[in-house]
Amino acid sequence: MSEQHPEQELEVPGLTIGISGPARKSLAHRLISLGLRLHGARTHYIRPGSRVAVAMLDGLVLSGGTHVHPERYGQEPQVTANYDRKRDATDQSLLEQAEAIGIPVLGICRGAQLINVFHGGSLCQNVTPLRVNTRHRPLLLPLQTVRLVTHSRLEQAMRSPVIGANRIHSQAIKRLGRNLRVTAVDNDLFVQAIESTGRQWLTGIQWHPEYLLYHGGHRRIFGQFVDAARRYKLARLEPDADNA
Repeated sequence: MSEQHPEQELEVPGLTIGISGPARKSLAHRLISLGLRLHGARTHYIRPGSRVAVAMLDGLVLSGGTHVHPERYGQEPQVTANYDRKRDATDQSLLEQAEAIGIPVLGICRGAQLINVFHGGSLCQNVTPLRVNTRHRPLLLPLQTVRLVTHSRLEQAMRSPVIGANRIHSQAIKRLGRNLRVTAVDNDLFVQAIESTGRQWLTGIQWHPEYLLYHGGHRRIFGQFVDAARRYKLARLEPDADNA
């Protein structure tokens, strides 16, 4: 699964990405770590309640998992779900620190939803009865059609305006948060990806690219993120480089 690059990547000693997840690490989190390490990054797993100085990291992944509690976007629970308020609080703190200093952030599934909520947006708690053009069933294979916005980061990574993705989620972004833009939708027009409209590299993806590492496009999502983390680290190591 090696990637071919026109130019050799510049190695940066100690390039470290934090991966926030539940108390027990799952296969998905090991695959996220693999996806990052394939592009030269080290990883540090962050459990709920951990106190991590985000400034010591070069990038942050907010991974998938349990639903974000609806109280965070002003609603009562409408579905039966296992919530993890401790993780909600940890992820919120991590994202707050990451945005304050501008380190790159990648949100996957729940992580994308949390980014949207953090920016003042809301979620649809159950998309199943709202689907018209797609059947709602879990898909680990890339059988869901996703349309990407032209010139978005995702289109650059996937090199196509239409891709196949998997689908494990039952919730989706409803009201878009501040300073975000939609960069992908499915055939029912549910949001599948978002990114920041500001200078920070911040992208949220509703599907799970870590399960699709056998596909070059989905691997490039991790590569694109690691490249952003590398540039961020180099800028911190050589703050005057841009003015040279």
